[in-house]
Amino acid sequence: MLAAAADLFAEQGYAATSVAAVAARAGVSTQTVYNTVSGKPQLLKAAYDVALAGDDEPVPMAERPEVRRLYALTDPAAFLHGYAELGRQLLERVGPLMLRLANGAAAGDPDLVEHVRVTDGERAVGTLMVARRVEELGALAPGLTAEAARDRIWTLNSVQVWHLLVAGRGWSHDEYAAWIGDAMCAAVLAR
Repeated sequence: MLAAAADLFAEQGYAATSVAAVAARAGVSTQTVYNTVSGKPQLLKAAYDVALAGDDEPVPMAERPEVRRLYALTDPAAFLHGYAELGRQLLERVGPLMLRLANGAAAGDPDLVEHVRVTDGERAVGTLMVARRVEELGALAPGLTAEAARDRIWTLNSVQVWHLLVAGRGWSHDEYAAWIGDAMCAAVLAR
């Protein structure tokens, strides 16, 4: 059901996707959708979270094995390149949906404005964790705070930058991840 919702939201947009259409694509009743999630905004958030994680396991991103392996790295450049690769994987899964939702939010849809506010906030928390790990490793550029590093990483790691390079300029996902890793290193690491 959540995969069907994510697909429809990415294909048709939020406004054009009804709960009944999600139910039909998922092969369940509309009431089943409402019983599972309380409304369309909650359906969107649940579908987004599952698309982002790649599964419906109730494990926060920070506790997933791939993230734990990343945080075990002690070389700051390897850590940032690993984070760029993780970002690439996430954007491959959820990037088209994120773009569709960001465009809807920019058009003023109140549900999408709130969704983007929440998910951007979640991403800011994650990128602050990355910046603090670089700080723990003693590798932040002199005078750069973890919060300023977060903002640089947050910007580089955005769906908009991904879209500009991959869709707009035709970069491969590998080229994108390598450049983002290099750019993050240049933006936040001590020289």
